[in-house]
Amino acid sequence: MSTRYKNGLGGGARGVGALACLLMALLGAAWIVRDLEVAAHPADLWWTWLGEARRPGEFTAWATSALDPLLVLGALAAGVTALRAAPSVAAGALLTLAVTTALLRLPLLWVLGAGWLQGLESGLTGRARLTAGVQLALALVLIVAVAAGRRPDRSPGEDLRGVARTAYGVVHRPAHDDDTGEAPGRPRRGPGVALGLLLGAIGLALAAWEVHWGLRLGWDTYRKGLLGDASVFRSLLQPPVHWHTAALALLALGAAAAAARRTPWARPPAVAAGALPAVQAAASLAFAAGTGQLGRFPVLPAQARWELGTALLVAVAGLAAVAVAARPGVRREGGEAAAATAYGAWPGAERPPHAPPPPSTLPPGW
Repeated sequence: MSTRYKNGLGGGARGVGALACLLMALLGAAWIVRDLEVAAHPADLWWTWLGEARRPGEFTAWATSALDPLLVLGALAAGVTALRAAPSVAAGALLTLAVTTALLRLPLLWVLGAGWLQGLESGLTGRARLTAGVQLALALVLIVAVAAGRRPDRSPGEDLRGVARTAYGVVHRPAHDDDTGEAPGRPRRGPGVALGLLLGAIGLALAAWEVHWGLRLGWDTYRKGLLGDASVFRSLLQPPVHWHTAALALLALGAAAAAARRTPWARPPAVAAGALPAVQAAASLAFAAGTGQLGRFPVLPAQARWELGTALLVAVAGLAAVAVAARPGVRREGGEAAAATAYGAWPGAERPPHAPPPPSTLPPGW
């Protein structure tokens, strides 16, 4: 039985993907360094990421949010995965980074061009908008690299590479072994179900809050938080608040469906869909602790208690999803050396019990 892998990536696609990931990470890191330079104290940037309104200086604005260090780390992790992981997992990591970047950077193209962002230092919004455009272009490069770099299924003859021509025959593992025929990297059945439940809970919780705010605020007010407005502006590279939450809900629900179906590329999006909401929820809890809200939890208004309870649920479920998704998936069938073996290639080699006997007369040219 020959081994066949679908959705593989060739070496060229892996290299292009890793380079695009590195460029994306460098762009995000450069803006983080810029924010550290304009901050009065480095801790101001940290508290701003947690949600406290602190101004960096006159005629300027913060460029980053808590999302940006996560995107930098995610880009670096995707680049390493593209070079070292199984083909299906590498493709999943590159596509996850591309889709996440596209969802979270797309609204910046019109938000950063709005007239209400006047009065900042010269060229700041233009550079931020250019950064968003370049990252969207790199996301498109990742998608094209994965689509164009799909490697055809492994042919049966490839399993015979490296087998000595003097060998009597090639012996594959018998059918009763642990060879399941599944693509390497696919989540196992138990972790796949767990990821579907955890990420589904995160996605539904976030989506429910968006429905709540849409009904409570009305479309005219909700639209400002969805598409951007001066009243909800926080930092240059941060998407509008409701767009941000809706995007995380879509990522979580999509990753939950992929994990429940145990698709070969499901683990990288599960890591991203668990980590992004978990960090956002943990930042909300840390801010609530710093302002004393957690200590006054029993006397808080009902909505505030529901918000903190949801943040705790999302943080715990997200961290659990990351831990489950980080577990190794289905291994390569039989390992690299066990897919095909030969006997008779060296003196004294024994014939396996299930192998046919050697020929009495070797064929011509053997």
